[in-house]
Amino acid sequence: MAADRARRHLVIFARQPRLGVGKRRLAADVGDLAALRFSRWALARLLRELAGDRRWSLWIATSPDRPTTWVRQGQPLPQGPGDLGQRLKRVVRQLPPGLTVIIGADTPGVTRTDVARAFATLGSKTAVLGPARDGGYWLIGLRRRPWDILPFDNIRWSSAHTLADTLAALGEAPPALLQVREDVDDGAALRRTLTPRQLR
Repeated sequence: MAADRARRHLVIFARQPRLGVGKRRLAADVGDLAALRFSRWALARLLRELAGDRRWSLWIATSPDRPTTWVRQGQPLPQGPGDLGQRLKRVVRQLPPGLTVIIGADTPGVTRTDVARAFATLGSKTAVLGPARDGGYWLIGLRRRPWDILPFDNIRWSSAHTLADTLAALGEAPPALLQVREDVDDGAALRRTLTPRQLR
């Protein structure tokens, strides 16, 4: 089990929850305070579900890079500058050899079953994607090593084309697809994800 864990890397991309920083589309709909509350709640919920699982090592890809004192579970990794594609490539290349699964901190419904299924799928596939309702994806897993090609260039991030562009970047080897989930980028997605009580 320890050997498996050393070869399986779960990365959560997370921005430090701070008022007025990050989740700008969501904040435009529900306000800065509600966006901050969601960010804190979503990250805490993911950590309760996923941290401490002996099947993988947990990493938190942080933005900003410093300080990292707010990271209480998992090992911090700096995202660094650039667009999302550049930051994804930088984080992946910092990891030790092994299977890599990356999720964002804005899909609180992710379960350890989802993550375990993604790692299991990478036994026979070079990539796995979890499609999001808005045309993006909430999870990407990669098996190929060394990283000759990473599917993060020329992607129209934060758009209805993100998933399709990434599928095209992966080339001829089709990835496995997990279930569609909601990632919370705006007020409508927040209301679809949380109950009225949770929204208070």
